[in-house]
Amino acid sequence: MPTLDRLSELTLLIDHGEAVYLRYSPGPEADATHPSKDHESGLLMSGVSANPLWPPRWWTRPAEDWVARAVCQYLRELDEGARPWVLTGRVVDFGPDNEPLLTEVRPIAWLSDELLAAARLRYQQQLDAGQATHSG
Repeated sequence: MPTLDRLSELTLLIDHGEAVYLRYSPGPEADATHPSKDHESGLLMSGVSANPLWPPRWWTRPAEDWVARAVCQYLRELDEGARPWVLTGRVVDFGPDNEPLLTEVRPIAWLSDELLAAARLRYQQQLDAGQATHSG
C-alpha cells in the first residue's frame, strides 16, 4: 500500500468523487479478520469504524483545514499502536459515536509521520485546537 507524505495529497483524495475515510488501527490485514468492537459494551459491530474525510456542506474554510482536523482527532491512538490509513468501502451502519461502519473495505494509503506533523501544525495554526464546546 502506498504512503501519503503531504497533507495536500490526502486532501486531493476527497476531490475524486469517491467517499474516502480515515481509520486508525493496526492496518487493513488485521482489520480484515474481524469487525470493530464497541469497547464499552463489548459488542462486535457490523463493520470497521472509520471517519469521513470530506468536509460537510456548512464548512466554508479550506478543505485542507477540515482534513487536518480529522487527522488530529485520533492522534492519541498512535500511543496504542494504531496507524492511520485511508480507505473506502460500503457503509452498512453507524457506530456509537455515529461514525460510519464499513464493509467491502478497500485500502488506499498509509499516512506518513511527515503528513501527521503537517496536519498537527495546520490544525494548531488555523483552528482553535482543543477549544471547549461550552465555556464558562
